[in-house]
Amino acid sequence: MHIVTVLYGHPTDPAAFDEYYEKTHVPLVEPIPGIRSFTYRHCSSLDENPPPYYLIAELAFDSLEDLQAGMSGEAGQAAAGDVPNFATGGVTMFVAHD
Repeated sequence: MHIVTVLYGHPTDPAAFDEYYEKTHVPLVEPIPGIRSFTYRHCSSLDENPPPYYLIAELAFDSLEDLQAGMSGEAGQAAAGDVPNFATGGVTMFVAHD
């Protein structure tokens, strides 16, 4: 299993981020071939400090080959290319695997 984790920093306009993410970005991610699961959730803190990230998304693939094929295809490139359109707080991505 290979999981792409996307960490979104705090956007300048959280309401606009949420609306764009749910109505525009998620529909671009869902058709990426080879995705076993796609989840996203907002972050909160266990104390009074703000969490380091606003939203975390995870895209799971069965293998590195599935990940590479999905992300290099048309749907994967469309989703990746869309990120600068809404991620005003910056974004960090990494891959974890077993």
